[in-house]
Amino acid sequence: MSGVQHIEITEDEAGQRLDRALRKRFPQVTQGMVEKFCRKGELRLDGKRVKASDRVEEGQKVRVPPLPAGQAPAPVRVEVETIADADARMIQEAVLWQDEHIIALNKPPGLPSQGGSGQGNRHVDGLTEALKFGYKDRPVLVHRLDKDTSGVLLLARTPRIARRLGEAFRNRSTRKIYWAIVAGVPSPAMGTVRFGLVKTGGHGAEKMRCIHPRDIDDTIGAKRATTDFAVLERLGSRAAWMALVPITGRTHQLRAHMAELGHPIVGDGKYGGSGQENLGDGWGAQLGGDISRKLHLHARSIRFTHPITGDEINLTAPLPSHMARSWKTLGWRESDVPADPFEDL
Repeated sequence: MSGVQHIEITEDEAGQRLDRALRKRFPQVTQGMVEKFCRKGELRLDGKRVKASDRVEEGQKVRVPPLPAGQAPAPVRVEVETIADADARMIQEAVLWQDEHIIALNKPPGLPSQGGSGQGNRHVDGLTEALKFGYKDRPVLVHRLDKDTSGVLLLARTPRIARRLGEAFRNRSTRKIYWAIVAGVPSPAMGTVRFGLVKTGGHGAEKMRCIHPRDIDDTIGAKRATTDFAVLERLGSRAAWMALVPITGRTHQLRAHMAELGHPIVGDGKYGGSGQENLGDGWGAQLGGDISRKLHLHARSIRFTHPITGDEINLTAPLPSHMARSWKTLGWRESDVPADPFEDL
């Protein structure tokens, strides 16, 4: 066994998942070992506890606990799992735009961004081998979307590009607009939600609870969150087509914020309840009839400055099939609304 080591993340490793960076440095380390080190708090990043899936940045210091000597017995080090042909075609067909630095996907609903227990490699991060397109390395995720949220998702072809795009997201110099259908019609028709968010806790429960702005500083674990919203169209008082802009990027932010306003996103069983009837009072996450019971939340567009060329890139993702059918049923047309309803404010 080796002793405790302290290593520094290099430029080439920046943007990678922690587990992958470690397994490249230490061939004798298995995935199970990394996850065990994380659970026990023996593996630390800049002195803090981490998860195996956390992304690392250049210059960060990693505390590595004692490791077994020698190489792992073959074939422990398996870098790429086999990807089903159908999954490879699916993720390649999801490519919305690409150049030599960046790939943009129109992520299908129901496909997780990253893996979890029992999911195998059927998530975006696990399918990136099919997105190499002749390049040496697999692209890496720059941000995430919830499993049931569709739309624009960026991947970087190199750790350097991942780091620059990650900085752009953290500095809020990117602009993302989501489309949703919500129960009822918010009033006023345009505004900002500033409720903080805190995890509710509980085994296997990743659900956020809204905290009034005045109570955020006094609530352990609460983080500030801001969402701009605008009503684009309405169905009487029963439902509204919304444009949502997450100024911050918290877990389930848009879903929790709209539910807190009394207008949950249609199809959101986690935050909107399971009621089928919605008579216009704003509650009940199902509209009934021909409207799909799936989540109606879509990352419609993204605008960012290209980290290499300096060009402004504007990308728009077509609606997934279940949302397109809902738009047709309700008589709404995508061409009837502005791409960015907040642009002139």
